[in-house]
Amino acid sequence: MPDLDTVAAAAADPGREQPWAELGLKADEYARIREILGRRPSSSELAMYSVMWSEHCSYKSSKVHLKQFGELSQETPVGKTLAGIGENAGVIDIGQGYAVTFKIESHNHPSYVEPYQGAATGVGGIVRDILAMGARPVAVMDPLRFGPLDADDTHRVLPGIVAGVGGYGNCLGLPNIGGEAVFDETYVGNPLVNALCVGVLRHEDLHLAKASGVGNKVVLYGARTGGDGIGGVSVLASETFAADGPAKRPSVQVGDPFMEKLLIECTLELFAAGLVAGIQDLGGAGLSCATSELASAGDGGMHVDLDRVPLRDSTLAPEEILMSESQERMMAVVEPADVEAFLAICAKWEVDATVVGEVTDTGRLQIDWHGDRVVDVPPRTVAHDGPVYERPFARPEWQDALQADGAEALPRPHGGDELRATLLRLAASPNLCDKSWITDQYDRYVRGDTVLAQPSDSGMIRVDEESGLGVAVSTDCNGRFAKLDPYAGAQLALAEAYRNVATSGATPIAVSDCLNFGSPEDPDVMWQLAEACRGLKDACATLGIPVTGGNVSLYNQTGETAILPTPVVAVLGVIDDVTKRTPTGFVAAGERVLHLGQTREELSGSEWAHVVHGHLGGTPPRVDLPDERNLARLLIDAGRAGLITSAHDLSDGGLAQALVESCLRRDIGVSVRLEGDPFVGLFAESAPRAIVTVPDGDVEQFLLMAGSLGVPVGEIGRTGGDQLVVEGEFGIPLAELRAAWSSTLPAALG
Repeated sequence: MPDLDTVAAAAADPGREQPWAELGLKADEYARIREILGRRPSSSELAMYSVMWSEHCSYKSSKVHLKQFGELSQETPVGKTLAGIGENAGVIDIGQGYAVTFKIESHNHPSYVEPYQGAATGVGGIVRDILAMGARPVAVMDPLRFGPLDADDTHRVLPGIVAGVGGYGNCLGLPNIGGEAVFDETYVGNPLVNALCVGVLRHEDLHLAKASGVGNKVVLYGARTGGDGIGGVSVLASETFAADGPAKRPSVQVGDPFMEKLLIECTLELFAAGLVAGIQDLGGAGLSCATSELASAGDGGMHVDLDRVPLRDSTLAPEEILMSESQERMMAVVEPADVEAFLAICAKWEVDATVVGEVTDTGRLQIDWHGDRVVDVPPRTVAHDGPVYERPFARPEWQDALQADGAEALPRPHGGDELRATLLRLAASPNLCDKSWITDQYDRYVRGDTVLAQPSDSGMIRVDEESGLGVAVSTDCNGRFAKLDPYAGAQLALAEAYRNVATSGATPIAVSDCLNFGSPEDPDVMWQLAEACRGLKDACATLGIPVTGGNVSLYNQTGETAILPTPVVAVLGVIDDVTKRTPTGFVAAGERVLHLGQTREELSGSEWAHVVHGHLGGTPPRVDLPDERNLARLLIDAGRAGLITSAHDLSDGGLAQALVESCLRRDIGVSVRLEGDPFVGLFAESAPRAIVTVPDGDVEQFLLMAGSLGVPVGEIGRTGGDQLVVEGEFGIPLAELRAAWSSTLPAALG
């Protein structure tokens, strides 16, 4: 091993060349670090700054756009936000003394490099974020994006990603209650693996990431630190530091869900015993992140002795220990009098725990290795005061031409036979087909509190067994809409998730987002990101719900080809009594089918244009947020009053797909009659719309309720039989429909 590059050596040898560029830093960023420290950084300090100032950790290209979410009111329709942007996850009051925390994050690039572990550790990381707020994790979701179903790359990554999500979540005993699987050629070589977790806590159990109280001890507990994931955040190889060091290490973390399960139960017992003064999970940037964020959010001082960090690999250099993203680790701040009890609970759960440092009054983060100081920095400069870029952005030159190329001129099906064939083709298409090949690999009902799960419009979890209090969550994004108009596309993503929550009978109260885009160094991409943020903020303001946290993932592109802009939006809702939920899909024969909302000839960016013509152009469906809010109110109030027996939103694939899914859910047919052009009626993707079923005796009261809210209603048919019938056009036996809908993924993936 080369001579240790200590803080003293850095001061004495200011001219030593350092691999700042290889670590992902820019020349001006390296110069700024030298300015902050008044000297060159030691190699350990350089490692910390490089990972903490990376795009993934510092949001340096997106901060200027994300700050507008902080301008939103933090009041929700049912209570207040207890913790918001800047914490590990948002925490929202849902009544009865309960709070819910939820957040969505990305693990895109690791999942391309090593699909199983990349996806698995994505789930593990978001679960620890939820745990760090003082909550018990209760459910996960997984919005996924892949290249075309027939692409070799998709066949390489999809099975591993799905197995990783399922394997980790199933071992933790967490139900997977929803998500998406979307296919598009822009995701070849860059799949998106977004992971969401929901946790439940009592108000008094809320914990924050801060290191306060001089003399309090800093305890590292969980798995030992290894060489996996070193530089994972900044996609970095370890030989940057020492040519004669260990062989190149994997950049993807390796997960152990059984250790995480022990870590969860151990941490919850530590919370219950009142032994935790502050806590932070170790995810991206590992110890670099946990130490600097805890110190900067507390009293500002911390001393850590790296010699005390339990290692799986004794050859690790201090830089590598600080950069390792080994999984299943937490860092807690503990009062001295509580350390013995803390360590005893960890021992009970067979979780390694070691006092590695203490809170100080120095205002500095100071780290020693073998008796020498290798880090001495102001912690806030590492964790919070990284670079902020106002990257140039401009509406792309090609945007006008793209929007001018609408779907109006595309050849359309005519007559019953062509409409029938089109409906079957769309039902069997990768984005609309049955996803049970994926979701059957997930345990959706473990823990016994799952009320709704895939393929319902939203997932729902019971929070309180006695009262029936529960929460519903949905994630959504149509990347084609966002490509056509990123401002409207982000709003449509929010609107669909909002609508999906309302169709279940829950009141939408909060948003988390995962903004997946291409390179921020491309002004076209930055314009897409800026417009999506602006659209999401404006829509949240109109709907009266806050953004409580989220994630930005940039550089999602292969060569010069960026992914479709994919601002995934998660909406959380609350329902007073889960027994009064509204199911997705027809539940009985002989009920009236009512269409809610207005259908317009809006086919640009639709599944029909995509599947049948491979076309993307025009403008997306019109956004009408006041109408969206009124439709949601109708769905919630009618569900609570027991007037509707089922509800399903209309989105991808239009009315046709909603009818397909509603029929096949319980093998109940339907006969509908459509006014006007049946092609537009079946396949347009106008928003906001939904279909509901209403028993004969409740129709009049439902119509009065809809009229009071100004929601257009049209009776389009009645449930029953064993076919999907469009009167005057065609009929399809449900057996034939199910064969088309359910065979696609098994045929492609085995």
